[in-house]
Amino acid sequence: MGYFLRKQPGFLFILIILHFGGRAARALSSDGEALLAFKKAITNSDGVFLSWHEQDADPCKWKGVKCDGHSKRVIYLILPYHKLVGPIPPEVGRLNQLQTLSLQGNSLYGSLPPELGNCTKLQQLHLQGNYISGYIPSEFGDLVELETLDLSSNTLKGSIPHSLDNLTKLASFNVSMNFLTGPIPSDGSLTNFNETSFIGNRDLCGRQINSVCKDALQSPSDGSQQPSKDDPNKRSSRVVISAVATVGALLLVALMCFWGCFLYKNFGKKDIHGFRVELCGGSSVVMFHGDLPYSTKDILKKLEIMDEENIIGAGGFGTVYKLAMDDGNVFALKRIVKTNEGRDKFFDRELEILGSVKHRNLVNLRGYCNSPSSKLLIYDYLPGGSLDEVLHEKTEQLEWEARINIILGAAKGLAYLHHDCSPRIIHRDIKSSNILLDGNFEARVSDFGLAKLLEDEESHITTIVAGTFGYLAPEYMQSGRATEKTDVYSFGVLVLEILSGKRPTDASFIEKGLNIVGWLNFLAGESREREIVDPDCDGVQIETLDALLSLAKQCVSSLPEERPTMHRVVQMLESDVITPCGSDFYDSE
Repeated sequence: MGYFLRKQPGFLFILIILHFGGRAARALSSDGEALLAFKKAITNSDGVFLSWHEQDADPCKWKGVKCDGHSKRVIYLILPYHKLVGPIPPEVGRLNQLQTLSLQGNSLYGSLPPELGNCTKLQQLHLQGNYISGYIPSEFGDLVELETLDLSSNTLKGSIPHSLDNLTKLASFNVSMNFLTGPIPSDGSLTNFNETSFIGNRDLCGRQINSVCKDALQSPSDGSQQPSKDDPNKRSSRVVISAVATVGALLLVALMCFWGCFLYKNFGKKDIHGFRVELCGGSSVVMFHGDLPYSTKDILKKLEIMDEENIIGAGGFGTVYKLAMDDGNVFALKRIVKTNEGRDKFFDRELEILGSVKHRNLVNLRGYCNSPSSKLLIYDYLPGGSLDEVLHEKTEQLEWEARINIILGAAKGLAYLHHDCSPRIIHRDIKSSNILLDGNFEARVSDFGLAKLLEDEESHITTIVAGTFGYLAPEYMQSGRATEKTDVYSFGVLVLEILSGKRPTDASFIEKGLNIVGWLNFLAGESREREIVDPDCDGVQIETLDALLSLAKQCVSSLPEERPTMHRVVQMLESDVITPCGSDFYDSE
């Protein structure tokens, strides 16, 4: 070959031209290089990057990318709901002609890069429905062309930068369902938005949400969301702020408990003494299908002597009491305080429907007492308590078979509500505290129908903020519209909670900017899904675990149409989980 090249110098010259000229022809534009850096940062996706080829001269034909026809600069990057897992790299800030960035509905985590502030042509920025953590960069105030900014349903912390008040073209703004704190800027464009743009954040205050800021809570760090990188004197402050924000995130996890205590204090201890007066004002007892073999007089007599020692729990819908009858039968009494007298007939009609719903995996509503100021719903009492208590508060660990049985029971109860009731019932609040257990650890779904019953009441809003954060489907948090598929998503989160023994918003997830779904996606990206299993759970079967993980991943898909129905969930549980082909055991250690 060398002899041939020496005899043919012209051919050698052609080879050199083809080699270097070809490389020059294939050199990707700077925008393309920035997008490849974004692709490299993403550890998992649904295959959307298959058309992103390094040898292309520009990225204009890549999926999700649109360029200006003349300059070939990238103006749109639109990749919503593509199962993207990973951080947003700072290189995205090099796309300085970008007009639209839409990455909502993925599993992106990590901090928002301040370099995004270089994209001063941005008009639309959609990052909602991810697991993005850290602070909102003050550099976002440089995006003067921005018309829409949606950062809702993430895990952002700290205060809202005052620089966002400079965005005079902002027509749509949403930072709801995060961990933001402190005063909302009120000297510019953010005054145009009401509380729907801010709901679901701990300790935000300001006139936009009709909450007065307390001077005692204002510290120098409250007005600054991110310390300057160049100021070494603020580095220690950054550590303090980070620690405080982390604690704040953990407090949100405990918010459900806090709300229970609030209900206990306001509707329990104080008002329980008013039962006698309240009942004397005129009460009636409605029994469903002969489920309560007692007279109205017998029940009212028991209610009149109840005191605070009878309280056994509290939640977003009301305080729960233990009602023990003289014959030894025990019932659970859920007290819902009336807030709208004009809805009494509607309430009674809906309760009649709920009382007709009977299934072995649903908590039985036997009747109710209608008093002048509240509804007292009478349910079966379940001695095993709630799944939340068993998983997270008791010292004894649930064995593998018990967990499988609970998952199947909850699925059957929910499937009955979705497919066999007339009219069909969407639960809206599936979570471990709403799965009750009998003495044999058989699961029964509770509180079905109450979310819809109270949707026009203050209780419904409270439940979303305090009771179900971590269980809610992304589209439900964004639109507030519940469907069967939002229940399926919540059930998928419940499965992961049972498998892992961790709450959906466990502190270890929040510190990493994730929740339990984000953690699963992260592990899946590294083919380590099995590490999600509770290390203290005995008897784990590897094939059963794999089948459950596959089912859970389908249920928590970011796309509602990719989630199975609950009938299909039950079928998969019975065929792939309850009767697995193999019997290999998995050593979780």
